[in-house]
Amino acid sequence: MAAQYWVGDFFIDLTRNQITKKKQAQTIPPKALAVLTYLAKNANSVVSHHQLLAEVWPDTIVTPNTLQRSIAQLRKVLEEDREHQSYIKTHAKQGYSLEVEVRWQDKTESGPLIGEVTFAKTANNLSLTNDSVSGEYQAAVVTRTAPDNSVPDHIVFHNTKPDNFNIDNTNIKHTWNTISASATLRFIGIFAGVIILGILGMIGVTYMSPIQPYQLSFGELRSLTATDNKEHSAIYSPDGEYIVFQRYSEDVCTIGHLFAKNTKTQQEIQLTANRGSFGSHSFSKDGKKLVFIETANCNKPITQKDCYTLMSLDFEKALAAPQAPSILMECKNSKIASAVWLNNNNVLMFQQFSDGRKLASYSIADNKSTVIYSLEKGSLVSLAYSDRDDLIALTSIHQDGQSYIELLRPDGQVISSHRIKYPPEISNLRFIYPKFTAPSGQLIFSTGRQLFTLFYEGEITNISFPLVQPIHEPTFHPEGKRMLVTQGNWDSDIVTISLSPIKSSSLAQSQTEQTQTTGNNTDPTLEFSVKERSTLKEDDAIFQPHGDLIAFRSGRSGNDQIWLTDSNGARQLSHFPIDTYIHGMNWAADGRSILANVNNVLTRIDLNSSQTTFPFAHRVEQLLQWNSEDNSALLLALINGTIKFVDFNLNNSTFKVISDKPINWAIKSADGQLIYTDHMDRFWRPGPAEDQLIESLDSQGSNKRFITKDNLIYGINEKFQLWSYDLKKDTFQILGKTPKTLDYLTDIHQTDILATMRISAKKEVAELILAE
Repeated sequence: MAAQYWVGDFFIDLTRNQITKKKQAQTIPPKALAVLTYLAKNANSVVSHHQLLAEVWPDTIVTPNTLQRSIAQLRKVLEEDREHQSYIKTHAKQGYSLEVEVRWQDKTESGPLIGEVTFAKTANNLSLTNDSVSGEYQAAVVTRTAPDNSVPDHIVFHNTKPDNFNIDNTNIKHTWNTISASATLRFIGIFAGVIILGILGMIGVTYMSPIQPYQLSFGELRSLTATDNKEHSAIYSPDGEYIVFQRYSEDVCTIGHLFAKNTKTQQEIQLTANRGSFGSHSFSKDGKKLVFIETANCNKPITQKDCYTLMSLDFEKALAAPQAPSILMECKNSKIASAVWLNNNNVLMFQQFSDGRKLASYSIADNKSTVIYSLEKGSLVSLAYSDRDDLIALTSIHQDGQSYIELLRPDGQVISSHRIKYPPEISNLRFIYPKFTAPSGQLIFSTGRQLFTLFYEGEITNISFPLVQPIHEPTFHPEGKRMLVTQGNWDSDIVTISLSPIKSSSLAQSQTEQTQTTGNNTDPTLEFSVKERSTLKEDDAIFQPHGDLIAFRSGRSGNDQIWLTDSNGARQLSHFPIDTYIHGMNWAADGRSILANVNNVLTRIDLNSSQTTFPFAHRVEQLLQWNSEDNSALLLALINGTIKFVDFNLNNSTFKVISDKPINWAIKSADGQLIYTDHMDRFWRPGPAEDQLIESLDSQGSNKRFITKDNLIYGINEKFQLWSYDLKKDTFQILGKTPKTLDYLTDIHQTDILATMRISAKKEVAELILAE
């Protein structure tokens, strides 16, 4: 059978695992191409599922889902979907058919030819790349031929996709044979000139071309920890024999154990003796120990609510019996994250200071942490380490507001710094968290349902692999043939809590009365009703002013979108691209539009779905509140490396910093009072000379946010009690208990409170296998 053929306008090259259209080639997993090839051999005929499975996966037990993934991969490349099946047609309960003309290429041809050149071989090396080809033929690819499969002496150029190539020769026969009418003298002249210049430049100098990046292609996704618990943050042991991951139960979503799983026997082993809130973990070079950061409430908070402890665990002992981790370093006044064990036995980590996040190296031998890298007016975002290359990769935001990738040595010396060039499918303001791949020269990251490679020079390319649900935390196996990921969806519902029966039977309490009754087991349990639900995320619900609509954020269409609901049901308002995220939204006072923080950009969506974006020189982290009457917004924004609380004018794109202090949440009350909580969940409001602590709300703050109506504040404390506080009367009232799965309050109208209720947070460890 020929190794190349045409399917409609697409050229298939089995020797390169590529499908090409209009000079744009995509590399496809071999199994997917094998499915297409078998369908092509039986074009316009129905091929059963059994036939395809037997042909492509002989002597292998696979599920129909494997075949469906291959079909999905092909449809994506062939630019079709399940609704518009112009190439591959599905026949319900029967199989598939290829409904298009198939033309098989003669074995002596290799696609649409442009030209060829013959070389006389010598012992010297000449490196040629397609980078010098310009204009119409910049997309030329080279196919190498040699009678004995050794050093090629003949090259044929094809009208497909670029590729680098090396040829052992110095003397070139300056004869070109025009093979296609599309070969022009301009192309021949340019390329011949490049070759001659390359030869001249080789006199006395040996030129080494850069290694061509390996193009990643995945063929299978399989679950490794499919349980009722939540598993994530998985890594391989250095020898690849184990994976280590975190497991949390549904009832305690942030507290759990470290587990190991033997990759051969599938046996699972609990490693930690006690539960904890553990950060990402890393192996020592010899694989005998683990290092990670544990987060816990400070016994006596001074500058922060949580304390952070750098811990180590004896992995070899923990495989025999659960162990208690050893303390390496405690941080009660700064935050540490992302611990990584270096080859020199130091531990690399981020450390948060008042002037921003910095990269620190902790010496276990000296028990000392030293800052090795920081940005004066910028922000460090992510950290990755390659023990094979002893190389650190950082992503960061510089003073110019652009994202960069830096390569560093373990002592902090910068090797290179390049601006990251975002493709159209990724927002320019999106933070990315890449990890090193097994092939050198690139990293890998996910934006949810898309995978990308990031090269050291800042280039990003999309990896063609269909994902049904989001994946995160990609981590390569030491041998480089597979990769661990965390996959899963968050499921939450929109609920309403009615205050009517509470107010009729409750009396306002003073601060003294509050002390006596807070935590009382006789607090009434609040009843709630579900307003909107699906099997995915629903949250951020807000009432429409002067109307009956409720706007909310939902992932039910496969992506974060703004939806509207009323008595007639729910409907989608926005149509944002894949892997969009929304952090905050507010109605206009007239109820005719919504302002949302979409991919870190303020975007107004009218009820007819039209959109308007508002320019801001900085990344918007959170939209807190929008005053549409003066068109201003309270925001948390990343400015010169630190998150600041600002008041932004949407009319002229100016802003003023309200506070440099870390802020969790903020709202203006009906009379214009600014109420906010700091990083220790304390409540503040403006005073005559300085902001004043609201002492009546001491110990009532939490990460559940708060809402206001008139001059009343409603919030939930860490005992899951709903409370209210009157700003004018200074009276406090416990209203009742809420479920522990209530995530946060979002809005209030009359006597109804809108809230987000967590149903489940499904996470599991899975493994992606590289295509053969």
